[in-house]
Formats: sequence, C-alpha cells, structure tokens
Amino acid sequence: MKRLFTILITLTLLLGLTACGQVETQSNPGQSQTQQEGISSKEESSTPNQSTPPAFSTPEAGESDVETPEDGVLVAYFSATGNTEGIAQHLQSILDADLYEIVPEVPYTDEDLNYSNDNCRANQEQNDPAARPAITGTLEHPENYNVVFLGYPIWWGQAPKVIYTFLESCDFGDATIVPFCTSSSSGIGSSADGLQELTENARWLDGQRFSGSASQNTVASWVQGLDLPESSPV
Repeated sequence: MKRLFTILITLTLLLGLTACGQVETQSNPGQSQTQQEGISSKEESSTPNQSTPPAFSTPEAGESDVETPEDGVLVAYFSATGNTEGIAQHLQSILDADLYEIVPEVPYTDEDLNYSNDNCRANQEQNDPAARPAITGTLEHPENYNVVFLGYPIWWGQAPKVIYTFLESCDFGDATIVPFCTSSSSGIGSSADGLQELTENARWLDGQRFSGSASQNTVASWVQGLDLPESSPV
C-alpha cells in the first residue's frame, strides 16, 4: 500500500514538471518577436531625414560676389536708325562684353538725316571739323577696359561727330580699340583716322563694315580673326 502511494506521488510530480515546461516554451516566441521589432524601430529612427535642406553660408554684410572688371571688354556704339545697334548686340553676346550706347543729347530726326538736303543737321556737322554734338551720360571707369569695340554708321565716308564727342570724354589709356561700322554700301575706309588722333596711347586695329542685317555668325567670324590681347575672352 505504501509502495502504491509512492508511485502515485511520483507520477503527480512528473506531470507537474511537464506542464511547466510547456508553458515556458510557449512564452519564448512572443519574447523573440518583441526584441526584433525593437531593433527594427531603432534602425529607422537613426536614418537621416532626407528632406532636410543643406545649410548654405551667408555672405557677411558689405560683401559682394561681383568684381569690378580690370581687363574688361566694352562695346560702345552710336546708332541713329538701329542698324549699328544690331551689330553691337551681336558683339556683346559673342564677347560677353559690356554694352554702352552713345546717346546724343538731341536725338536725330529723319529730317536731320536727309542727306539730299545740304542744310540738314548731319551734313552740317560732318562739314564742320569743330562740330561736337553733346551727348547724355558719361561712361564710368573707362580705364577698366583693355578692349573697346567702337561702332557707328558711315556718314559721308566718316564717323559721325558724336563719336568724336564720346572719345574726347573718355580716357581709354593704352586699350586696344576696334572700330566697326554699318552702311548700305560704303566701306569703313578712313573713317577711323580722325578718331585715332583723339586716343594717343591706344592701339587701333583695322575695322570692319557690316550691313545692318549681318548675322551673329558673320560677326563672330570677323572677331575670331582679330589680334586681340590674350586677356580678352576671345
């Protein structure tokens, strides 16, 4: 009887240990899943925010990223009817140059340019060696340019006297000056001879005549053949 009782107690203890092992085994998967989710969450939070804009430095007050050119190129022109202006704009684009329009204080009218009338304004000025038509504005810092393209229409084989006014108002020092002109038929001829006397130290190159409808490619071909200083963009 005692032996049977001992066997029953032993079986009861064995059944109890087996049940505890099953409970502990079932709880492990849940614990493992919780640990994996925690790792995944940590990795996502450490990823940098891609939408955050990069930081840029801000210049201090008074600073400027625009420098005053020391070896600049200038295209200065006078255009009474718009033909010379078109060539000047081509040059500005080709050379990445500064563009300056020479503007007479009193604009020229159609009657002023009526060359068949000996008494028209243009004819009177061209026939007067001392004529210097007033111009508006002043070119600032002409000394900053080492190449100057100077454009004008041809009036009776010469440059308009307003170009003389402009050159007398500026000191280009030893810059290289390149004349160009527009006309229906006349070449540039000796139109720049009188202008050179106004710039003693400048170096003058031979100029070129264009029609008012000349293309930018035509102008560019001419520029490429010029003996310009090495510091110029071409």
